[in-house]
Amino acid sequence: MEYHLNADHPGRLDAIIRPRLPIQPFRSSSFLEAVNLSSQSEQLAGPDLVKDGVSLSDVADGARLLGHADGEPVLVVRQGDEIFAVAASCTHYGGPLAEGLVVGETVRCPWHHAAFNLRTGEAVRAPALNPLACWSTVRRGDRLHVGSKRERDPLTPTADDLATVRGDHPSSVVIVGAGAAGSAAAEMLRRLGYGGPVTMVDAEDDSPYDRPNLSKDYLAGEAEAEWIPLRPDGFYEENDIHIVRGKVESINTEGRTVRLEDGSSHPYGVLLLATGAAPRALDIPGHDLPHVHLLRSLDDSNRLIALAGRSARAVVMGASFIGLEVAASLRKRGLEVHVVAPESHPLARVLGAELGSMVRTIHEEHGVQFHLEQTATSIEKDAVVLKNGERLPADMVVVGIGVIPRLELAEAAGLSVDHGVLVNEYLESSVPGIYAAGDIARWPDPHSGAAIRVEHWVVAQRQGQTAARNILGAREKFDAVPFFWSMHYDVAVRYAGHAEKWDEVAVSGDVAARDCSVAFRKGGRTLAVASVKRDLQNLEAAAALERNDEGALHAMVVGG
Repeated sequence: MEYHLNADHPGRLDAIIRPRLPIQPFRSSSFLEAVNLSSQSEQLAGPDLVKDGVSLSDVADGARLLGHADGEPVLVVRQGDEIFAVAASCTHYGGPLAEGLVVGETVRCPWHHAAFNLRTGEAVRAPALNPLACWSTVRRGDRLHVGSKRERDPLTPTADDLATVRGDHPSSVVIVGAGAAGSAAAEMLRRLGYGGPVTMVDAEDDSPYDRPNLSKDYLAGEAEAEWIPLRPDGFYEENDIHIVRGKVESINTEGRTVRLEDGSSHPYGVLLLATGAAPRALDIPGHDLPHVHLLRSLDDSNRLIALAGRSARAVVMGASFIGLEVAASLRKRGLEVHVVAPESHPLARVLGAELGSMVRTIHEEHGVQFHLEQTATSIEKDAVVLKNGERLPADMVVVGIGVIPRLELAEAAGLSVDHGVLVNEYLESSVPGIYAAGDIARWPDPHSGAAIRVEHWVVAQRQGQTAARNILGAREKFDAVPFFWSMHYDVAVRYAGHAEKWDEVAVSGDVAARDCSVAFRKGGRTLAVASVKRDLQNLEAAAALERNDEGALHAMVVGG
């Protein structure tokens, strides 16, 4: 990312926003193919909105129209008498906003459900962090043209931002954890105009970075290292976000200080705990051999890449999302891959048997060999031994059997903990002045009617943003519908909602053809919808879940 001097704030460097290439496009998970898609965008679709414009009669109320201006794709949206023009590619991974959904004054991306304000371009919902460019619109007779283009620094507050915060601001904010929740919170504090000290404490040297990609294209060798950092060098310093590298030893809730293992202390006015989760380790003979690895950090992914370069055979323990994405990435590197898991269908606990079987078939088509309803009894230097006595040769073993929330600090500090840090609808913990967000937070979900904890990137980012707003007095309830995506070669599964248990599965479309939506229902109520090749329908399902509109959900999924 390039920077330029901000004329209104001497000495400050602002980012020149250039949308990311689509590392994870729906139709191709290949980084090289993504570059090709980007080059093809030079063949712009729709009318030239500067030179020729478009007839006003062709811009229907509520509709989306794709055109271009000065070589850039532009999306035009009409709402009554107002017409908006914004960049047509999502700033997260380049998703096509013209294929997305307009909700109120926002447009939502069909790939990963980021949302942008049509009036300001602001990224109002993660995972997008950068705003869209906007164009002025000009009416000339019965035709619409776009005029000047305007871009914003991602952390420049809008009037809407400033209107959400009120009351006394804390003297300082300390954030423990620089992952999805922590980094999103730090940015949002600055976006909201907070001028006090913001400190993120994290033991990793490279955070914040794009963690979801570690098991996908980056591990597969199809995304370059420069795509992993969330922000360019110097970004956090320029925005006065101080990152301290170290591990927190304890929290003094009475004195409001955080103490690190190196003996240093950091006072806080408000504390946000965003400690995330740790990968669950195996507890069998051989689990600590040097060729056995977990995957959670960038260092972990780099070690796997190095080991894969000198390996021919891999065993993945666990048919989790991480485990299967690792399996796909290692197959792309040419390794023989075996997956061992105790369940009868991969991912059945989350996606159900139908989609689980589909995912298994996809991986088998790419050469992955499954050993289901099996566990390992030991790991040897060159093999994994299964409970049934089978011995699987292995040059490397990757463990993907889930994660455990990092709750030690919260428990020691006296916060209420029950399978997560218990927080209220504002993400406040039981101790005044301490919030929690991300993988550790267990919050009252209004959609499922239960206290839930979700281990997904987008949820963590959105919680971090909500926590930041509430730290500054917004009193905003966290009521976002959970969302995640998972890539399996060139097939993406998108999932909106949260269903831990269900008594009915309603399938729309053809699962075997990989063109379907699956609704998970309990007591006649839809809790979640998973979709394959139906991105817009998944967006619509998320919006209907937000509205608690069971009629719309029934019509689009059960009746579709």
